[in-house]
This record gives sequence, structure tokens and C-alpha cells, in this order.
Amino acid sequence: MTLGLTLGKYAPLHRGHQLIIERAIAENDHTIVVIYDAPEVTPVLLETRAGWIRKLYPSVEVLLAKDGPTVVGNTPEITSLHDAYLRQLLKGRDVTHFYSSEFYGHHVSQALGAIDCRVDDDRKQIPISATTIRRAPYRFRDYLETIVYSDLVTKIVFLGAPSTGKTTIARELAKRLKTKWVPEFGREYWESHHVDRRLTLEQLAEIAVGHREREDQIIANANRYLFVDTDATTTYQFSLDYHGKAHPTVAELADSCRDRYRFCFVCDTDIPYDDTWDRSGEVHRANFQMKIESDLIRRNIDFIKLSGSLQSRVNRVIKSLMSLNS
Repeated sequence: MTLGLTLGKYAPLHRGHQLIIERAIAENDHTIVVIYDAPEVTPVLLETRAGWIRKLYPSVEVLLAKDGPTVVGNTPEITSLHDAYLRQLLKGRDVTHFYSSEFYGHHVSQALGAIDCRVDDDRKQIPISATTIRRAPYRFRDYLETIVYSDLVTKIVFLGAPSTGKTTIARELAKRLKTKWVPEFGREYWESHHVDRRLTLEQLAEIAVGHREREDQIIANANRYLFVDTDATTTYQFSLDYHGKAHPTVAELADSCRDRYRFCFVCDTDIPYDDTWDRSGEVHRANFQMKIESDLIRRNIDFIKLSGSLQSRVNRVIKSLMSLNS
């Protein structure tokens, strides 16, 4: 039985990494990918990066090097440190082939008694590096799978009762920061499908799924940030308002919102109410707003309240985004 091994930080996983992994899979009975923690180069968690590989390559065994050496170099001391760590992590497993496109292919192969298999050493097949991508992910997004690129984009969601300015601020921020925003799928769906201003539980589930799918489609062309108008927690509240309960799909997607967005902003009711035919009145807006905020607190979702003019709201969001880089 042949056992292939490759390793890296995968910060982020790109086409060059995939070329190596795919060759190892093709040439071996079993393949192991060792992935190192890398907080010094990327904010993307180790578990998230491992998840990319597991999803794209289900047959691969992924080992997390949570406490692996972070020092890099080609000195005898550094190479010995890395070789010793790998032997400990592998616990005596007989690696027959080691795959890489780096200098360490030589010393790791020797340390493990494996064949040194080099893939695209000169970067002619895939002319990219993770360092280059980290500097400009949007520019080089064609070298990334969608599931990878999506985790490099900061997702920001705007919540609030109807007529609180969610659409306006999401659109404005996308324009100013030259990126994309996600319109509320539920509003469009409601206008086409409602009966006596109501939707069924199943239709509300279609909204929650459809909105999530729209996010996943649009994010592929987002530049650094994706601004989202409402999420599944809002659909959940509408379901409670209509029916006193929610479809399991709506409940599940609402539960996942806590970890989906980097920032949650709640637009306040301090702007004039736009009393259009499809809305239920200013009193209902106030009541619905309280339910949204109470639900976020119950879910332990941190949120920032946006009040005042559009400019003051935009300034508050940008200040929060800038804090990510400080």
C-alpha cells in the first residue's frame, strides 16, 4: 500500500496546492494532508482551512498541526525541528511518497524515508503563491475555489424591521467600497407569491434557502466585503409572526447565522416610516423591531445599533470595518 503525504498552511488553499494534492491522490492508495496553524499570516482559522480540504477531497485524511513549528528556513536546526515534529505527528506511519513544490521536499522525504515527489517547482503550471493572494484576494480570486474565496470575504448583515434603511445602507456601502451587496430575497418572493399578505411555512423555508443561495452566488465577485440585507433570523421572525412557529429549515438556517457574519448591524426605527402598500404600519414596525433585537440577544449574537442619518450610519459601519485592521 502506498501512502502519500503533503503539507502546508493553505493560507489560503489555491490551485497550486490543489495540483499537488490531486497528484498525491492519483498516485497513492491513501493520502494525508498535514495543515499547520498560521495565525501569524492569516485570520482564517485552522479548522476552516481544514474544512476546505475535507470538502473538496473527501478521501483525504487531514491532520491538524495545531502546535507545529512556526519558524521557517533551510538551516540544519530548523529542518531538524520540522522533521522531528512530523515524525511525532505521524506516529510511525509509513509514508512512501512526499509531495511538494518547495525546498523542504528534500529533507522531509529523507526524514520519512519517502520518495521526493516535486510538483510544478517553477510555478509554470500554476503561477501563483499564497503570499501573493493574501495581498490581493479579489484580484487573484480565479486561483481559488468558491468555498475558499467565500471565507476570505468579510460578511456584514443588516437587520431591522421593515422601513429601517437596510437596503439603502447595504447598497450605499457596496457602492462606496466597490464591492457587492445582497438584496433581500424574501421581499421579491413575497411580492410574487403571497396570498392575502401571507406565506406558508414551506414558502418561508424557500425564502431562507433562496436568500442563502443568493449570498453564496454573489460573494464570488465581492471585493473584501459582502453587505447583506437581512438573514434567516428575520425570516424566522416573520414565520413566528404569521404562524407562531417556524419550518425546521428556517430554524436551522437562523441558528447558523451566529457564525456566518463578522458584523451584525441593526438599523434603528428613528427614520421616517415609509408606509407602502406591502407594509403593516408604524406600530407593527416598532413591535417587530423589539422582537428582532430580543431574538438576537437570545441567540447570543452581538449587534451594533445604527441610528441617525445615512452618513452617520455609514461612518459607524466603516469605523467597525477599520477595526479589523488595527
